[in-house]
Amino acid sequence: MTDTLSAPSEADSRYAWTRLFISLIVSTIGGIGLWSSVVVLPVIEAEFGIDRGGASFPYMATMIGFAAGGIFMGRLVDRFGIAVPVAIAAVMLGAGYILSAFATELWMFVACQALLIGMLGSSATFAPMVADTSHWFLKHRGIAVAIVASGNYLSGTVWPPILQESIAIMGWRDTHIWVGIFCIATMIPLSMLLRRRPQIDQGHAPVARRAAAGPAPASPTALLTILALAGIACCVAMSMPQVHIIAYCGDLGYGPAVGAEMLSLMLGLGIVSRLASGVIADRIGGIGTLILGSTLQCLALIFYLPFDGLVSLYLVSALFGLSQGGIVPSYALIVREYFPARQAGTRVSIVLMATVFGMALGGWMSGEIYDLTGSYEAAFLNGILWNLFNMAIAAWLLFSRFRSGRGLATA
Repeated sequence: MTDTLSAPSEADSRYAWTRLFISLIVSTIGGIGLWSSVVVLPVIEAEFGIDRGGASFPYMATMIGFAAGGIFMGRLVDRFGIAVPVAIAAVMLGAGYILSAFATELWMFVACQALLIGMLGSSATFAPMVADTSHWFLKHRGIAVAIVASGNYLSGTVWPPILQESIAIMGWRDTHIWVGIFCIATMIPLSMLLRRRPQIDQGHAPVARRAAAGPAPASPTALLTILALAGIACCVAMSMPQVHIIAYCGDLGYGPAVGAEMLSLMLGLGIVSRLASGVIADRIGGIGTLILGSTLQCLALIFYLPFDGLVSLYLVSALFGLSQGGIVPSYALIVREYFPARQAGTRVSIVLMATVFGMALGGWMSGEIYDLTGSYEAAFLNGILWNLFNMAIAAWLLFSRFRSGRGLATA
């Protein structure tokens, strides 16, 4: 495959790598919105006198808001560049965390989480940031996308222990106030460093090192829908350990602090997995990386069923982190392989926000299954079934590419 001639002149430049580092910092800070509701889940359950499913609802609302906001922010990126969405996100995160600290009813807390923290805050620091980064790289797009997409995992590694310790010392309300202040104080200056906009090809052909030269397996709308369904399925499966590991450890008698450590371990190794997958993706493309990650994630989920000892849970959580890190970035690469660069912000955001909706759905669904069955075993089985559906879509994409005469090595 020959690199497209319409690639931006600054692709893979020193400035592109510097910009990538700044984007990673922004994504790590702004990604707190994805994890704070997980950490406070047991506290909210006790604070408002609700069951596990009800305590999972703020997380689901946050993720749905995050998904909807990501598409809106993606359109802003296509029109104005990434600096404007990041500046908006800084202000909204600050307002969301500070206002949520004064919530006296569950609906007030949920509103702050969904509208300010999720929809208008953290959403700008994931899919829109991935789309912007993809414009600055061609030869190393796989690893670059993996690095910036690691921001939400790095956020999940750094923030849960900090939040858990802060909540233990000063309570969740004061913790939220300080988080809001920190987001405003750091993200606004960083957004100013991202004001420079990339040169975006305005043609109809994909701009990618491994752009699909053969016909797409479906119409653009159908293909985007199929990719979105795959994203939902993989992340319903992914959400079970990520959202409920803290509560699960509490149920087993290990305590929420141990669960927070497992979540941090899981997401820290997810960064390793994500970076390794980026290197792999530059060699075999997005579809091959999707199949690899989805298969390994399914195996890790199966291992949660027979093992619930403390040491074994640490090991399985580590394996899960190493298995699934590359799945979500692979969708961005597949979009860039099939769709024009001028549509990247919107289309990448749609697909990646579908993965966020999958996290929201899976997080809530697992809580409800727990309430119905009294254990998490059925919830793990539910995740495995959704994972198999995602694997089926990935296999169809691969078969379609081979059928058009293109294997992984020449895709």
